[in-house]
Amino acid sequence: MLRSYFKTAWRNLVGNKVYSALNILGLAAGMAIALLIGLWVYYQYSFDKFMPGYQQNYQVQYVSNNNGNKFAIHSLCLPLAEALRKDIPEISYVAQSDWMGPHGLVVGDKKLYLDGAIAGSDFLKIFPYELLKGSPGEVIKEPYSIVLTQSTAISLFGHEDPINKLVRIDNTHDLKVTGILKDLPRNSSFQFNYIIPFGYLLATANWVQSAGWGNNSFQIFVALKPNVSYAQVEPKIRMLLQKNAPAIYKPVKAEVFMHPMKDWHLYTDFKDGKSAGGLIDYVRMFGIIGLLVLLIACINFMNLSTARSEKRAKEVGIRKAIGSRRKDLILQFLIESFMITVVAFLLSLLLLQSVIPAFNTLTKSNIGIPYSSFVFWMLMLSYVLFTGLLSGSRPAFYLSSFQPVKVLKGRLQVGRSASWPRKILVVMQFSCSIALIVSTIIIYQQIRHAKDRPMGFDADRLLMTAVSSDLSRNYPALKNELLNSGVVTSITKSSSPTNDIWSWNPVEEWEGKQPGETISGMATVAVSDGDYFKTVGMTIKEGAAFVNNLGADSSKVILNEAAVKLFRFKQPLNQVLRTSMGTLRVTGVVKDALMMSPFTPAEATLFIYRPGWESTILYRLSPAVSTPQAIARLTPIFSKYNPSFPYIYTFADESYAAKFGLETLIGKLAGLFAALAIFISCLGLFGLAAYTAEQRTKEIGIRKVLGATVSQVWLLLSKDFIMLVLISCVIASPIAFYFLQNWLQKYNYRISIGPGVFIAAAFVAIALTLLTISFQAIRAALMNPAKSLRTDQ
Repeated sequence: MLRSYFKTAWRNLVGNKVYSALNILGLAAGMAIALLIGLWVYYQYSFDKFMPGYQQNYQVQYVSNNNGNKFAIHSLCLPLAEALRKDIPEISYVAQSDWMGPHGLVVGDKKLYLDGAIAGSDFLKIFPYELLKGSPGEVIKEPYSIVLTQSTAISLFGHEDPINKLVRIDNTHDLKVTGILKDLPRNSSFQFNYIIPFGYLLATANWVQSAGWGNNSFQIFVALKPNVSYAQVEPKIRMLLQKNAPAIYKPVKAEVFMHPMKDWHLYTDFKDGKSAGGLIDYVRMFGIIGLLVLLIACINFMNLSTARSEKRAKEVGIRKAIGSRRKDLILQFLIESFMITVVAFLLSLLLLQSVIPAFNTLTKSNIGIPYSSFVFWMLMLSYVLFTGLLSGSRPAFYLSSFQPVKVLKGRLQVGRSASWPRKILVVMQFSCSIALIVSTIIIYQQIRHAKDRPMGFDADRLLMTAVSSDLSRNYPALKNELLNSGVVTSITKSSSPTNDIWSWNPVEEWEGKQPGETISGMATVAVSDGDYFKTVGMTIKEGAAFVNNLGADSSKVILNEAAVKLFRFKQPLNQVLRTSMGTLRVTGVVKDALMMSPFTPAEATLFIYRPGWESTILYRLSPAVSTPQAIARLTPIFSKYNPSFPYIYTFADESYAAKFGLETLIGKLAGLFAALAIFISCLGLFGLAAYTAEQRTKEIGIRKVLGATVSQVWLLLSKDFIMLVLISCVIASPIAFYFLQNWLQKYNYRISIGPGVFIAAAFVAIALTLLTISFQAIRAALMNPAKSLRTDQ
């Protein structure tokens, strides 16, 4: 019996090549997209889950109150780490670390500039990354030691054994290699290339030795003991800062909390001091899109199968007349559906394999098809069964419901009433497609809106290079040579690059402060000379820049417009602020610049004069020298004054553009999936248009004999489909508006959604629909009526 079912299914598959090809191609495309999105979603959820005990690992943070606005801070003070060890017995390990930035590593003539971690001795106990050589409790104990990842060790030492060999760091100290770490997986939140004991910082940096409760410059990580939940320790840790340093943390109502490792990758946004989403929002969105695209493909299958019901009606009637039961017919049609689904699945794997490399490049992911995984194949079996059942259920139950008497007497009516479910399904799939088109347009409009926003500084031909010990020591000579070279027109140093702010300091008193008012953290940029604003291209609105006089300038502060507004200063010049850095007098005001997010208002910022606080050299290239020529001439100059480091630079405009990375990626993916959804929908329309033209062959012939033109016949066959697309536009528009309006609320600086985007989406959908069905409509209209009227229908 089953053999007969498979033979019949194969004959129907081969006997209707065009419809079978459309079914298979549409279903394969839908399955490939759904599977691709599924793999990407799984990859995002897999971050850090490979690590034993990740459920017990946390990053310590605290919530601070800034004039009623709560915000999360993950930059902490060192004494808090000791307080956690001493006061919270439920914690197994505590490790402090720096911000895991780049350092220069030198072995002989080999120079690397790579990101690394400077971390406490418990770090590898909390995060047990695989050690190829050494033990977790020993490798980061000695202050002047270093643990290298496998690839870093090979880059520095080749295939020699690096243990106990020396690596020079930042051209200041030699560190002994005590361990080799297996390269970190791509789905790890940490991506460092080496670990240096925190004791190294304590031994070499005086400011770290004296860092007290008010110096929030470090990260702290903890591991809870097995079977201890966060709810058990939360009441004990909440008030640790206020308990140990009340003068600093009580005024801002600081409360400690811990962010679980399982949420680090997906939950990166905080609102009012609480986790409020992040990448997880987009992961869920694309998961839904994957299901919608698969649904669109399944709808194609249903429509094309039921549309040809008359072709199968006599077969059903004869089978029922000779004794077939309805459940036998349902089984037969489901087997046909599963056969097509299996073929489509195999084709989808080929399609998927061909696009994964490009997709990984686009999304900076590392996904692949896990062919060797038993779990994967079990999931794929369920996936094929689900898809086959979903796509084949309606055809199976619909075709098997035909009454044999009506069929064999030719009285089966499958006209308008039978087409209503098909039309509803077409409306559903085009509603999904149009919603995706609208989403893509809105995302790109939002990105363009933010990109067109004035930055407040001039990023064109502005370069940034990290300060090393050699560059700091040789800066005066470097500056003179760069300016004399004619390649650079201006140069300065600051505590952070133009695209970020790395220091936040409280302001305790100012004129007009109201009772209970607090500013627990204010963006602070330390500059080293009066050329900063000229080099960066910021406009001084009032007052003057610094004059490079340490004695005079160290007590000055320059505010941006947002800071003036925050302090409610009507006459900001000569106002006095009492801060953690001392008492400062306002001597200038600069226009706001977008140094953090391009989607939010400019941060209220203090610019102070502090030579020695610098981390970044900023310099502007001369317009008279091309960029390649400038880089070629700058390389030997930087190598001369920074011999232990390769010349590494970043363009300010590229760094600013990177802030749009996530939104740009989401826009590209939304556009890609919208295009594929429309493609799959149009495949179904193409098949339905061909079937409609075939069914109305005699009608078209009669109309032509009576004088109908090609355009009239084209309109006859097209109008029903256009009406369905217009209905889809009406349904999709309010749904898309609701979800997109909610999405835009996360941005302070955002567009408003107007009717134009929905009109544009409707125009695109109608144009593609006409393009799809016109071939079949015009072909039918051009057919010789004599031939069509002779055809035995």
